[in-house]
Amino acid sequence: MSHTTHLEKYADLAIETGVNLQEGQALMLNAPVDGAEFARIVAKKAYERGAKNVHVNWTDDALRRMKFEHAPMEELEEVPQWQVDKLNSFAKGGAAVLSIRAENPDLLNGIEAKRIQVANKASAEAMKEFRQYTMNDHIPWSIVAIPNEEWAQKVFPESSKEEAVAKLWEQIFTITRVAKEDPIEAWNEHNDVLAQARAFMNKKQFKKLIYKSEGTNLEVELPEGHIWKGGSSETTKGQTFNPNIPTEEVFTVPHKYGVNGTVASKKPLSYGGNLIDNFSFTFENGKVVDFSAEQGEEALQNLLDMDEGARRLGELAIVPHSSPISQSGVIFYNTLYDENASCHLALGKGYPSTIKGGADMDDEQLDKNGVNNSLVHVDFMMGSADLAIDGELADGSTVPVFRNGEWAIDFD
Repeated sequence: MSHTTHLEKYADLAIETGVNLQEGQALMLNAPVDGAEFARIVAKKAYERGAKNVHVNWTDDALRRMKFEHAPMEELEEVPQWQVDKLNSFAKGGAAVLSIRAENPDLLNGIEAKRIQVANKASAEAMKEFRQYTMNDHIPWSIVAIPNEEWAQKVFPESSKEEAVAKLWEQIFTITRVAKEDPIEAWNEHNDVLAQARAFMNKKQFKKLIYKSEGTNLEVELPEGHIWKGGSSETTKGQTFNPNIPTEEVFTVPHKYGVNGTVASKKPLSYGGNLIDNFSFTFENGKVVDFSAEQGEEALQNLLDMDEGARRLGELAIVPHSSPISQSGVIFYNTLYDENASCHLALGKGYPSTIKGGADMDDEQLDKNGVNNSLVHVDFMMGSADLAIDGELADGSTVPVFRNGEWAIDFD
């Protein structure tokens, strides 16, 4: 198939499987200016499917960097109310939200860490209402990625820009199943497999998961009534969607006060335009009490200092080491891809929809049920080929869940 044919199929996948756009529904599309060609294809597919409106929020890395370099600090501390109102208006109207990402992992290298922290916190606070719509599954939302030259050369540093971009496109088309004859049917089959895994975990209702691998010895309690999710999700109005393309995970919420031990990262984390690598955390009663990083320690410190909840976990996800992304052998320096190559945890806010009745709980009720609240939600990868996970049941007995980085369960 030609590159153009692949782009058409990728756009179809994003609209039909990603957000599952319905006739008469609006689409809010977040897209980079250097991805305009693909954004236009997506918009065309959306209108052909019956979208009543496609609104594009354009982003530009070069302009973003300029602002961090030159704008006064007080400007970084503010998010214009009209921008907030626009997002909330689309969410209140039931729009689908699709984000096309083309991230440069090193975009903000050399920028003072405090400026990045201030801007990230201002954005997170301004987006609190909007995030309620996505994290509570009130509206369908999805994320897909496309290459840019900077990201491609970070992944394939020995290649020219053109070759690197072509190689990254090839990886994306393969991993997202776009290279298959019928990507949408392939995703239906993949979602069925993930549904079997989450059904098993939901039936077991483990009290605790125990993680062990090189550098990791961690016990994570799970709240009563926790819900495992993964693959396709469903909005509160019954609209099926896939939040991430690709995805290989099943995930749930850890108890915010029930995490103890040490966990070591296995892949770099791209956060706020900086890379954080070879880092570890020590938890006591759910809170990070010690940490270290060989690279990006100041950026990690600023993440942990964002608010009280940033030092607690909001998600745990299980991904087999044999996932297509892991087997590619490529480090993508992009959380959307790297998190689906490895079991991972997330610092910060938990998804209310991963606990029974959580979507209707206020912050105080969620806290009483062990669900963390924060301005941030940042995944980091800790899975490896030697990872073992045991599940502890209510009676104290344990069940092997993971061995040597793979499911130790026969879902049949």
